[in-house]
Amino acid sequence: MAGSTSYSFGKAEKLKSRKRIDALFSSGRPFHVSGIKVMWLPAPGNTLPQVGVTVSSRHFKKATDRNRIKRLLRETYRLQKEILCAQRVNQSSCDVFFIYTGKELPEYAALYKSMELALKKLAKLLDEQAQTPA
Repeated sequence: MAGSTSYSFGKAEKLKSRKRIDALFSSGRPFHVSGIKVMWLPAPGNTLPQVGVTVSSRHFKKATDRNRIKRLLRETYRLQKEILCAQRVNQSSCDVFFIYTGKELPEYAALYKSMELALKKLAKLLDEQAQTPA
């Protein structure tokens, strides 16, 4: 993606595989950034990161609220995924799941900033993981 900016969030970037989601939640590494819990796990292959989003129905009873938050999470990721993808040109991919843990409906600007911080931290962690000898 170096040089050209692609703001799409296509089918290949969505984490849909039940096996990979189970592996992510069983052995993934979590961290929190202001209302977003990020689960990540290095994945085989040299492709784009695969991403999933979710919101707890415990805090948001209405499906419309959950769907809005998931739409906002996907949109903020789509607009800022360059942070994660730009540095990972020749390195392996990862599976990522963003879980909204806030208790109130978020504003777009606040969620955008939180996603930016989460992606920067994730890029740093992936680079550190790539630096360590296997």
